[in-house]
Amino acid sequence: MPEGHSVHRLARQFGDVFAGERLAVSSPQGRFAQGAALLDGHTLVGSVAHGKHLFLEFGHGLLLHVHLGLYGAWDFGGDDTFRGASSIGAPRKVGEREVYDDGDAAGPAAYVGPPAPVGAVRVRLAGVHGWADLRGATTCEAITDVEAAAVLARLGPDPLRNLPGDRDAFTAAVAGKRTPLAALLMDQKVIAGVGNVYRAELLFRQRLNPWLPGAELSPDAARRLWDDTAAMMSDGVRDGRIITTTPQYWNGAGAGEARGVLPAPEEAHFVYRRHGLDCRDCGTPVALTELGARKLYWCPACQQA
Repeated sequence: MPEGHSVHRLARQFGDVFAGERLAVSSPQGRFAQGAALLDGHTLVGSVAHGKHLFLEFGHGLLLHVHLGLYGAWDFGGDDTFRGASSIGAPRKVGEREVYDDGDAAGPAAYVGPPAPVGAVRVRLAGVHGWADLRGATTCEAITDVEAAAVLARLGPDPLRNLPGDRDAFTAAVAGKRTPLAALLMDQKVIAGVGNVYRAELLFRQRLNPWLPGAELSPDAARRLWDDTAAMMSDGVRDGRIITTTPQYWNGAGAGEARGVLPAPEEAHFVYRRHGLDCRDCGTPVALTELGARKLYWCPACQQA
């Protein structure tokens, strides 16, 4: 499932390429026909992410609410103007794909509109320079401002928004529960946007025992955990990848400090999907178990606190 950084990248992408445009909204698959009819022909005035939820706001007071879930993904396509409008680079990463008509060697072909939809396209948004197709999402609905507020009220603070009071709200929520930290970080009512990769890596970086009850975590440690989450996920928005190691852990230590240089996938994480391999810091084999029907990775030696 795409984690919060991917959804924030999507929100920025939609703002880049569609904000201020009157969009044609359709449901080629038919499952969103009624919702598409409510949005069709209206202007996109804003796009925002909160955790794993994307909200596209239209000028007449309705929003398109999307949660990608395990199988959802957006395809983007269009002309050179549309492609170049992204402020966050291409290609998109997890939960995001791109398709472009770049034309032939003589130059890009003139954009004449989106191609015929391929597969089960739940919703298509089409503007002057390009389009976006959604497939496989868990949630795709047209909702009001009031309904959007109700969705947000069910979610915890989002470290990528990091609004005033969010860190204190997270600290208080953790302190009030005997639930293990590993479960709390996956609870979207406690903190929005963290998934399995960030959960494992955050606990390792903060040297926290995954089974430590939230109520036993000191307020200072909870604040450090929040700050590291915000920093790590912000890096994910920038890079389009979850990278939690630092250059000294990469082959050719220090080479990654050059702008744009990123580690190989096998060097990007401390513990996630590294079960049985030596811990990068102490050499103890990384352990694997299940918690809440999700795989949990940790270092038994480094994460005893």
